Amino acid sequence: MSESIRFLIVDDEPLAVERLQLLLARIDGVALAGTASEGAAALRLIEALQPDAVLLDIAMPAMDGIEVARALGTLDKPPLVIFVTAFDTFAVAAFEVEAVDYLMKPVSGERLGKAVERVRARLDDDSPAEPAPEKSRYLEEFWVSEARGLVRLAAADIDRISAERDYMRLHVGSRSWLINHTIARLEEELDPERFVRLHRSSIVRRDFVTGFRRDETGRWYAQLGDGEEQKVGRLYLQNARELAGRG
Repeated sequence: MSESIRFLIVDDEPLAVERLQLLLARIDGVALAGTASEGAAALRLIEALQPDAVLLDIAMPAMDGIEVARALGTLDKPPLVIFVTAFDTFAVAAFEVEAVDYLMKPVSGERLGKAVERVRARLDDDSPAEPAPEKSRYLEEFWVSEARGLVRLAAADIDRISAERDYMRLHVGSRSWLINHTIARLEEELDPERFVRLHRSSIVRRDFVTGFRRDETGRWYAQLGDGEEQKVGRLYLQNARELAGRG
């Protein structure tokens, strides 16, 4: 892309806007299309100015950045989105709306530069279009937070998921990560051919279940691939029967 990449900055904090403006000014091949301090104004400016990309805050009054990004998805040619936020709990939602990058405040010039290069690469990708494969309606990946940034977890690699208060813990081998989801939402978004709910607080990958046992009180337990057991809730006994081919 030979022309400058035109960015719109959207943030309700004037100092944050000023900082991003200064950082952008130090990057070659970048131009500022404008700024907005709230979501509705951002949408109006995007329609009028048609920027190539948006540096978008998430936590804003009235209309947050995730809602803005979802609204952009309805446009014929939406700008690319880079989220810039002080919170790491929106990573999954950010990548569900196909954000190019997710930057944590305070943003460094180096990190912003890498994000701009991702935008440039996306805009430069003018290879002949091929029919896109049909996108699954189920979650195929999770983006989880770690001390140094974000990690991508393929849904197929997750052994089991357990509820912890208002969060869900994804278990992969000996490691685990917390995400801000409800178990009811995950049950809807995960492929039922791959995952099964066995308890009000647990979802298990089907091929991670190695067997079932019944104790002296009549309660059923699923035996898992890591040697652990998962109690089967009364409401989910039918799921266990179907998994065992007894449904």
